[in-house]
Amino acid sequence: MIPVLKAARRVVIKIGSALIVDPETAIPREVWLRGVAQDIAELIAHGTEVIVVSSGAIALARRQLGLSGAKLRLDEKQAAAAVGQIRLAQAWAQTLKDQDLTAAQLLITLSDTENRRHYLNARATLATLLSLGCVPVINENDSVATAEIRYGDNDRLAARVAEMVQADALVLLSDIDGLYTADPRKNPDAAHIPVVETLTPEIMAMGGEPPPGYSSGGMRTKLVAAQIATQAGCAMAIAIGNRENPIAAVAAGTKCTWFLPTPEGRSARKNWIAGHLAPAGTLTVDDGAVRALAKGSSLLPAGIRTVVGDFERGDPVDVLTLEGKRIARGLTAYSSNDAQIIAGHRSEDFEALLGFRGRDEVIHRDDLVLF
Repeated sequence: MIPVLKAARRVVIKIGSALIVDPETAIPREVWLRGVAQDIAELIAHGTEVIVVSSGAIALARRQLGLSGAKLRLDEKQAAAAVGQIRLAQAWAQTLKDQDLTAAQLLITLSDTENRRHYLNARATLATLLSLGCVPVINENDSVATAEIRYGDNDRLAARVAEMVQADALVLLSDIDGLYTADPRKNPDAAHIPVVETLTPEIMAMGGEPPPGYSSGGMRTKLVAAQIATQAGCAMAIAIGNRENPIAAVAAGTKCTWFLPTPEGRSARKNWIAGHLAPAGTLTVDDGAVRALAKGSSLLPAGIRTVVGDFERGDPVDVLTLEGKRIARGLTAYSSNDAQIIAGHRSEDFEALLGFRGRDEVIHRDDLVLF
């Protein structure tokens, strides 16, 4: 039942501030980061794509800016994030370079992942970076946050990223080796739970208070992350991070808690597309496209006959047969103006027609629901 990490096609690894930042010196823990980079290199050598969601920017800059208070104001957090993000990016760039890997930095927020156009842009960028052999390192864009930076944002952000890129596994490196029936720091009788098949209300009630120190996470936010990830068809692990080569340890079967993906997994998101989005337009397709969609293919512009409506990239549109029957709904990768221009054409014609080289698909199969 326990997933095999090295068999995963794509993995997201979330690392908290308490693991990255030395509490005594307020600088990156270079030796520990080197081990993580080695683990990432090993996964990539086995054919696994890796994305890192890394906290630590605020913690790296607090001492440098003289912000030693236990609770920072929002503007102080934003200032610290602006300074610390440079140091964090440099640390990742160097440690991955030592493994002949190229780091790429993305600063996004939870709201970015829930805005459909921003979502598609971020997903396309991540897909391109991975195809080029890069290791994307993501952090929340705390320096421009318009609301208080809440506990667990990067736990939930990591789950949203895993959902976005359709990762097979999400690993949350923590200060604890998984989920227990109670807080083991307070209750010596607490029992470790190695596998969670279903996130029941009883399981969710096991979340505790966030730990003290630099870390802003807690078991409760990790369980929320598990809900997001498993509903998207992604397995998730909570594993101890404060050890050498922590990802290799997870891959070798060390003690941790695995949350198994729900059986409906990826269909949950497609049900959301089908049931909760009002279409902004329609695409009428020929019989060849109808047959291709029925076999699970994406919608290509060559099969589109007519485009109706005023929509932008990321908006929901209905797909109709030549007889006017609705057969699908999906999220378009092109605006209505661009879709009209490329309708009936092949992907190699896009650059000449549009002035840029866009995606091959008007609606990717991952964004498409058949009726």
